[in-house]
Amino acid sequence: MSRVFKVFPHPDYATKFSFAMVYAILASVAVQLFYSPGNIYSSGITGIAQIFSTLSERLFGLYIPVSMMLLFLNLPLFILGWRKIGHKFTIFTGITVVLTSVTMQLIPIEKISDDPIICAIFGGATMGAGIGYALKNGLSSGGLDFVSIAIRKKTGKSIGSISILFNFVILIAAGILFGWQAALYSALAIFVCGKVTDAVFTQQKKMQVIIITRHPDDVINQIQDEIRRGITIINEAEGAYRHDRQTVLITVVTRFELPSLRQAMKKADPKAFVSIADNVQILGRFYEDDF
Repeated sequence: MSRVFKVFPHPDYATKFSFAMVYAILASVAVQLFYSPGNIYSSGITGIAQIFSTLSERLFGLYIPVSMMLLFLNLPLFILGWRKIGHKFTIFTGITVVLTSVTMQLIPIEKISDDPIICAIFGGATMGAGIGYALKNGLSSGGLDFVSIAIRKKTGKSIGSISILFNFVILIAAGILFGWQAALYSALAIFVCGKVTDAVFTQQKKMQVIIITRHPDDVINQIQDEIRRGITIINEAEGAYRHDRQTVLITVVTRFELPSLRQAMKKADPKAFVSIADNVQILGRFYEDDF
């Protein structure tokens, strides 16, 4: 492991590389063992790559592997990401896409089942696990993520609604070109993929945290060192039992940030009382990283 870390300028980069490799394997298994044999089209840029790959073979008799098409379609989007989103984000996304293309080329197409429903369910679950795992660890699978984030920054629309629109176009194209049965099974796969992604990727689930402490400055500094979050301070709160004066701190974190919060509290004030309310709704501005 130490040799791996020496290759990268920072240990986090080696960790992200390993996360990217896990996504690449899961996405490749989904496409090569379930989607392609079942004539099922994935969501996002992978689905577009599948459509172009199928069209190239049917129209021109030239088979272009999905892995090569995926890499080719991502190239202009890397330029968009580099200019509009961020260099580090684009570099790690590029690494993820290259690893996925290579892994997809190494894993042969193998028919696991003749039932397209089984292919849709297991393919969607495998792809969703890969996407959720990547997002949970600060990675992107590339492709339409660049477009979605760029559109969100310009219009304010959510990534979820933008992704739904893109996936709807992919399903319509699959239905028109390859039959509505293919579109139906693809819709099932995309639905399962989305549900599994949500189950694995918990960053969007928000939690309200109430902290009662005698050391508010230490707690605030430690939390803000660990997490980029605003904190509301209520001074001179009185306990009903001892009538002693303490400070109440209120903040909202994501479930993904919960381990960092626990670590911050352990360092700053392990005796503080912490109450956490799950899945709260937020009105107003709430900071979220673009991966």
